[in-house]
Amino acid sequence: MSSLRAPRPAFAVGGAQALLYQIWLLKQARKIPDLPVFLDSPMAIDTTAIYQHHANEHRLSADECRHMAHVARFCRTPDQSRELNQLSYPAIIISASGMATGGRILHHLMNHLGDRRCSVVFAGFQAGGTRGARLVAGERSIRIFGQDVTVNAEIVSLPGMSAHADASQIIDWLKTAPRAPQHVYITHGEDDAADALRRRIQDELGWRASVPMMGDRVDVLS
Repeated sequence: MSSLRAPRPAFAVGGAQALLYQIWLLKQARKIPDLPVFLDSPMAIDTTAIYQHHANEHRLSADECRHMAHVARFCRTPDQSRELNQLSYPAIIISASGMATGGRILHHLMNHLGDRRCSVVFAGFQAGGTRGARLVAGERSIRIFGQDVTVNAEIVSLPGMSAHADASQIIDWLKTAPRAPQHVYITHGEDDAADALRRRIQDELGWRASVPMMGDRVDVLS
């Protein structure tokens, strides 16, 4: 890796652990250098411990969980996070939030977006209007903490690592319902994608479905 550092905005629950696991696999296969990895998110650190304590609740084995957790050094305190700004060697920094809307990742972006040697990797979907979406779209200046930061770093998007199911996966999951619901309300996602899913639910499953508008109210009866 030619970049000095690679900040990676990550979703603390699920996304960060998926990144750690993939980095461990890449190192094992010698497809990337054995760079130091820092996990700079208290919530992601706590979630990583949950993976280890409940290895029987997911697909990773106890041994894989151990390797996934040990591939990174944990930065729990603000002081440990600030120390990363002084790194003088190549490294991977995984921090939250995943869409760069807040959290410790903003400090790393402030320090590294202007450096052409750095790469910023977005591992997951970036909602419209977020800093992450604007960076992925190619904006060359972004405002952080009231300052306009020039973007010289390489920006990389890995939308395939999104933790969200796609439309076909949602349809397959809905098919497992023991009986058809009275109505399906789609309350998450971009407008066009939500409406496309609504149509698929109606056409493929024959169920009533709608995309509620802001302020709509639904009375749910038990």
